[in-house]
Amino acid sequence: MIYKRSYESWLHEIVLLDLSGKMLNTTPKNTAWVKSRPGLGTKMRLFCLPYAGGWSQIYRPWNDLLSNEIELCLIELPGRGPRLCEAPIKNFSLLVQEIATNIRPYLDQPFAFFGHSMGALLCFEITRLLRSEGHPGPKHLFLSGYRAPHIGSERPPIHDLPEAEFIKEVRLLEGTPESVLVNAELRELVFPALRADFQVIETYQYQPGLPLDCSITVFGGLQDRGVDVVTLESWRQYTTDKFKLQLFSGNHFFLHGAQAEILQAIHQQLDIADHCSDRKLITL
Repeated sequence: MIYKRSYESWLHEIVLLDLSGKMLNTTPKNTAWVKSRPGLGTKMRLFCLPYAGGWSQIYRPWNDLLSNEIELCLIELPGRGPRLCEAPIKNFSLLVQEIATNIRPYLDQPFAFFGHSMGALLCFEITRLLRSEGHPGPKHLFLSGYRAPHIGSERPPIHDLPEAEFIKEVRLLEGTPESVLVNAELRELVFPALRADFQVIETYQYQPGLPLDCSITVFGGLQDRGVDVVTLESWRQYTTDKFKLQLFSGNHFFLHGAQAEILQAIHQQLDIADHCSDRKLITL
């Protein structure tokens, strides 16, 4: 879903990003799929994947808040942001394969994944695909705001609903600005990617497999009506390594209000010094 902000500022940032490259430095490895922030002394790459309808800029504030020892690598999906003119991908397996293919040049040093909602599920399946192909896996998975993959959704599919019904359902999720929902021109720009992402999620079929050997940290919102503690705790069975569940105040989009606490947890789990302290979180 699109975080609540003005669509005009969203377009403005696309222009600034394309013209100046200020958000993330340009490196030879940068592609349409991956934008990275290289730096001296980097010990770990952190790949960040967006939620449904989102794009890489939702993680933009992290650029200045993460340690210089972490290279921020943002995954840019087609159909949004700088790739707005491209057709979004509607098939889950194809999307996983495309992301995995495009991050392989970055797997020459330790890395971790962070994904929120749809992004969490993508992180999990990309990790399983990399393992099956014999590639290095992440040192850590940060999975935010999404139920364990074997637990089906109780909500009926919405990706192919007629426009009026789709708007109603999207409004209930509280993630898309009302200014977009009431504007036909903006909906025409935003909804293709949003519908595609819902189709990706709603047609996903979990296939059982061996647990992963990397540590997993799961984040959740205490007021998230769609993802409860039980479904978050169920991620524990997917690793043979360490597992933590950390809860923050907020609804499904808690990651915006709990940004500082989430970044602190990431630094702690990656054993990298954080500049900030005295933050509160709940660990289960």
